Amino acid sequence: MSVVQSPAETNQTTKTLTLAKALNAGLRAALSADDKVLLYGEDIGSLGGVFRVTEKLQAQFGPDRVLDSPLAEAGLIGTAIGMAQRGYRPVVELQFDGFVFPGFDQITQQLAKMRFRSHGRVQLPVVVRFPYGGGIGSIENHSESVEAYFAHTPGLTVVTPSNPNDGYWMIQQAIASPDPVIFLEPKRRYHEKGVVQLDAPALGLHEASVARAGTDVTLICWGPMVRTCLDAAAAAEKEGRSVEVVDVRSLQPLDFETIARSVEHTSRAIVVHEAQRNYGPGAELAARLQEQLFYVMESPVLRVTGYDTPYPPSKLEADWLPNLDRVLAAVDQSMGY
Repeated sequence: MSVVQSPAETNQTTKTLTLAKALNAGLRAALSADDKVLLYGEDIGSLGGVFRVTEKLQAQFGPDRVLDSPLAEAGLIGTAIGMAQRGYRPVVELQFDGFVFPGFDQITQQLAKMRFRSHGRVQLPVVVRFPYGGGIGSIENHSESVEAYFAHTPGLTVVTPSNPNDGYWMIQQAIASPDPVIFLEPKRRYHEKGVVQLDAPALGLHEASVARAGTDVTLICWGPMVRTCLDAAAAAEKEGRSVEVVDVRSLQPLDFETIARSVEHTSRAIVVHEAQRNYGPGAELAARLQEQLFYVMESPVLRVTGYDTPYPPSKLEADWLPNLDRVLAAVDQSMGY
């Protein structure tokens, strides 16, 4: 399957969209390009999903291509595995991050392992997409950062866009991939606008991006934390500190070369993520940086993360989530202020 534009979008090269609308446009392009692409999940049809990411797609492509499913996450994933074995490219939407766990066994024990166990004879081009992270005042089980579970599982690709342009292209690239992809959508960024380049993707699915250039310290982040780090870098500049921001984009596989190149340039690194600190993705990044760049770095790798507690009630989430002040404090610590 090739990644192509929607016919309605080929007469222009850029468009300003929210992340939700960009994902919608990317899904529409993938559905148009390949009739083996199917979308299904809870309330994604006539409703268009909780966040309206699939809005109007059922009306355009019909209920045989955009299907409403029962409330059964394990069944959704199991059905997708069967569809993929029959030549389809199913894109499964789970309503929220905390709802992934009923399907966890199917994802980690079947979807992730089938290609390896079959010596490559069976490919499962399945995309499992769902909103993740906090910041919208949701109730319990609706604000989780679950990337570590899946990035730790061999056989899965784990990616997350942070902006509309990446949302538009990465969802198409994920659907075109021969491997199963966990596609994490930062829910608090759904309504943030950005310019989408419609002519061609700037990066491959598994490439990291330097979102802002700097010379003093590298902030390594992804998904919802990219905006936070960009804001922190802008604030740090007013205090005379030059901060580089690397958007990881793909947690598995990891484009460590781009990250390492940035840290070699700045000689300092801070990993910022919403997930809990203990055994989080930041620990893996810190370990690899220490192993490979120990003699380059002028200070230890620092982490700014969520706390090692269950996600708190919505009134407390602003204190639980990494914010601009916590990131700036880490910048000061890294630079010895």
